[in-house]
Amino acid sequence: MSLRNDSSTLTLSDDELRDGLVTLRDCLRWAASEFHLAGLFHGHGTDSPWDEAVALTLGALHLPWNVDPAVLDARLLPMERSRIVALVRERVTTRRPLPYLLGEAFFAGFPFDVDERVLIPRSPIAELVEHGFAAWFPEEPPARVLDLCTGSGCIGIAAALHLPTCEVDLGDISEEALAVARQNISRHDLGERVRAVHSDLFAGLPGRYDLIVSNPPYVDARDLATMPAEFRHEPALALGAGADGLDIVRRILREARDHLTERGVLIVEVGNSDRHLEAAFPEVPFLWLEFERGGQGVFALTADELDAHAASFA
Repeated sequence: MSLRNDSSTLTLSDDELRDGLVTLRDCLRWAASEFHLAGLFHGHGTDSPWDEAVALTLGALHLPWNVDPAVLDARLLPMERSRIVALVRERVTTRRPLPYLLGEAFFAGFPFDVDERVLIPRSPIAELVEHGFAAWFPEEPPARVLDLCTGSGCIGIAAALHLPTCEVDLGDISEEALAVARQNISRHDLGERVRAVHSDLFAGLPGRYDLIVSNPPYVDARDLATMPAEFRHEPALALGAGADGLDIVRRILREARDHLTERGVLIVEVGNSDRHLEAAFPEVPFLWLEFERGGQGVFALTADELDAHAASFA
């Protein structure tokens, strides 16, 4: 046995752990305890040490979330236990978010490849996707959809999966992010309806869309400086957006109308920068959306509303 550097508590070696953690239940209990003791930040798909332990162990064993509870008492192979121990150790020591360790995250019910080239999917916009954006398109779904600042492509690809008649463009300025998005297009066999386009916002995107959805960089300078260590593993280009977090959002508001159809809708996530947006444009009737599973800072504006307030965005 070896001593922890930060306490007098005895800690088992990895080999001793591998031999002592016999069942999946054992691994869950140990992982949750380690995460609690380490004081990890949970915000990339989980919200507690227990949820993180469940996600890690099931992910490490390639088991689904709805696995039969009887599996909890199944004896694990030595190699399976070793993999779980190694992942827990890496999560604690490096603070890398779990989806990066597993190479996968779920969004709107679908799996997506992720790595440090893209943000980890976690937007509340998933709920809108799952409902097919029916609040704005109750009878006829949008024919063309743009996922702007797409990253992994999760919003646009999930929209294509939930709306099997729509065509989707995934736009991003980062070629590295687009490479991941293309992996996900292939993973879901959507090459005929979804394309990834290199574009500085709208610059490389011709035509008009019935729906533009965007989760752009929106973290203000103060929040960026105080974010937990886990966020340091995500691409800075996809997070920070100036002193008030609105550098990119201002451009979207200014340019979006020229890329929307007459019935078009713009939906944008701005997170904690919602207060800055309302202060900057007090006369604009932003519709702030509410979500059953939590989340804030997502607004919607119609093409008509963008027309009416074009002078504000100029």
